[in-house]
Amino acid sequence: MSTNPTTHLSISGMSCAGCVKTVEDLLKSVDGVEQVSVNFAEHSAVVEGQTDTVALINAVNSGGYQAAELGGKDELAEQQQREAAEFAHYRRLLRQSLAAALLGAPMFISGMAGYLPEPGVAQGVWFWPLISILTLAVMIYSGRHFYTGAWSAVQHHNANMDTLIALGTGTAWLYSSIIAIQPELVPVQGRHVYFEAAVIILALVTLGSALEMRARGKTSEAIRHLIGLKPRTARVVRDGVEQDIPIEQVGLSETLRVRPGEKIAVDGVIIEGQSSVDESMLSGEPMPVEHGVGDELIGGTVNGQGSFLMQTLRIGNDTVLAHIIDQVRQAQAAKPAIGRLADSIAAIFVPVVMIIAIVTFLVWFNAGPDPRVSYAVVTAMTVLVIACPCALGLATPISIMVGVGKAAEHGILIRNGDALQQARRLDVIVLDKTGTVTQGKPELVNVISVADIDQQQVLALAASVERGSEHPLAQAINRAAEQQGLTLRESDQFQAHTGMGASAEVGGQTVLIGNAGLLTDHGIAMPDIPDAARSALEQGQTLVHIALQLQLVGYLVIADPLKPDAIEAVNGFRRLGLDVVLLTGDRRETAEAVASQTGITRVLAEVLPGDKASCIKDLQDRGAVVAMVGDGINDAPALARADVGFAIGTGTDVAIESADVTLMRGSLIGVADAIAISRATVRNIKQNLFGAFIYNVLGIPVAAGLLYPFTGLLLNPMFAGAAMALSSISVVSNANRLRHFKTSQRCQGE
Repeated sequence: MSTNPTTHLSISGMSCAGCVKTVEDLLKSVDGVEQVSVNFAEHSAVVEGQTDTVALINAVNSGGYQAAELGGKDELAEQQQREAAEFAHYRRLLRQSLAAALLGAPMFISGMAGYLPEPGVAQGVWFWPLISILTLAVMIYSGRHFYTGAWSAVQHHNANMDTLIALGTGTAWLYSSIIAIQPELVPVQGRHVYFEAAVIILALVTLGSALEMRARGKTSEAIRHLIGLKPRTARVVRDGVEQDIPIEQVGLSETLRVRPGEKIAVDGVIIEGQSSVDESMLSGEPMPVEHGVGDELIGGTVNGQGSFLMQTLRIGNDTVLAHIIDQVRQAQAAKPAIGRLADSIAAIFVPVVMIIAIVTFLVWFNAGPDPRVSYAVVTAMTVLVIACPCALGLATPISIMVGVGKAAEHGILIRNGDALQQARRLDVIVLDKTGTVTQGKPELVNVISVADIDQQQVLALAASVERGSEHPLAQAINRAAEQQGLTLRESDQFQAHTGMGASAEVGGQTVLIGNAGLLTDHGIAMPDIPDAARSALEQGQTLVHIALQLQLVGYLVIADPLKPDAIEAVNGFRRLGLDVVLLTGDRRETAEAVASQTGITRVLAEVLPGDKASCIKDLQDRGAVVAMVGDGINDAPALARADVGFAIGTGTDVAIESADVTLMRGSLIGVADAIAISRATVRNIKQNLFGAFIYNVLGIPVAAGLLYPFTGLLLNPMFAGAAMALSSISVVSNANRLRHFKTSQRCQGE
């Protein structure tokens, strides 16, 4: 990910995919801009680089579009204002469509019924010039945005959807007005007017834009939901007095009071009290998590029934929630390779269509039947109208927005569009062991007594020696003793034996705790180990020896247990057709034992941290598309090297920043969910692109009159306008099907 600052802009005035390239070029022309990604579906842009926001806005405005910065202090109010503006625009489009329909529909019906006078006859002398003026007025009211957009495009040597609509309807009006005012300039056979076609096309296209905007609004729900998680106020404790203040006024290292049922204002750490916290907005898991003194909390999560004091650690745009919102925005605005290809095609599509329309006009004018001029105008106009690439421009970004939003709902943060596309192509998934497949925290799994004392006494002796120790194995022993409610005795003369263990006096008796070497050094005889202890060693677990008064009395078996869903996740990867590899720096015996428990057959063990990325490269050199899943600093190079890197959200910041996808749940099931969502999203994009391309590929020849020699039929320009509008609506509707995607399908193939 780039370290450049990012600027989020809202862009209005874009009407098709051709506009995307125009706006991107305008933004790239500003000094300091490193990277630009324009999202046609959300009418927004993400700009990376050391640049001035005012310069970016001025550059966009110079191209005939309008821009404003997103991401002010009150993002929720800003989002609501934006949605209100979009709804007002939607209502305006409906009014414009209705005005055009009120003029066009009666003319169309009357013309079909034969009630309208012919141009050039006495009854039409005053009627058609009046209709010409009325049509012009409606075109200005209902289609002004098309004509101003087309003029702006001409000024910047571009062509877009507005160009096609303006040329098509403008040509129809001009040709019809000539016939209305000076019918004798055109042969009798060509004296047909197309005023109703011009306004009905505007009515249908504008209605399509309105419905598209309405449907498109649903795709912003993920961002809207995340912004809505931000609390508006916090209860701060200053000089012993509690007071509610706006969230923007909360500073670092402040003390906050969090009461039952309240949202946690910012990121921080509990300094007094305890409570359960609903963290489902981060992890997707519905069960609340217990937290006490020293535990970190994330802003936006919801406190349960307890009350506590916390100290702020991160505020403003540095909070986890703010980073999540930023990552989701960037991912929704990003374009995978398939989307960039569609944009490139759309950028040259409009000029090609204009050439086709000119060729169509010339062919009909020179080789068509009488009235040639009329046929030439109608076919050229129909080609221009039906070829508008709205659906093509929406096909990719609308699906990405919905797919990324769906992933965010399940605690999966996809950082870029390429990761979304690549995830569906994976062949091999490489799993780090500690903290990824296992819990990353040693736990006592068994106590074995070999003397005349019971298991609880063995554990109590060990915990009495290790009381207060920071060693991971000692902490596992102490946690187990605490969970069992054991009473510990005071110890003295504690001595650590480097690499072997520790010793102390407990109740006047010498207790040794450590490996076999520690006991041997103290002259303690080592009998054959019992079957339970041997089995633990074979499984790669750690065996801790306990001796009392120079006599072996028992063993503690400590292991890093599997995550509860590790086996289910590995089985899911297999059902998705993936080869699973376990990659670890741990001993081969331990790695093999973990692999055996989870069903993984391929193990790369005793790998140095610096060599993990090389292992990924070796797999890639063999032609595999590789994913890496890890959580530690030593996994960062491998995560960056992989085609798709998955970081466990409970891991280190370095690992998370190096990955393409972050799993906030800390569960491997999230990897399978992410792959399934990726496959569904790319499949949806392909469906959209196929529909848009096939629509234009088939529609343009029909509009040009290819079927006329065989059937005598021509496509009515009004039907072309309706079909064009419906194609955009169908793309948006198909993309919104992803909103109902169920992750229970995660283990199914594509």
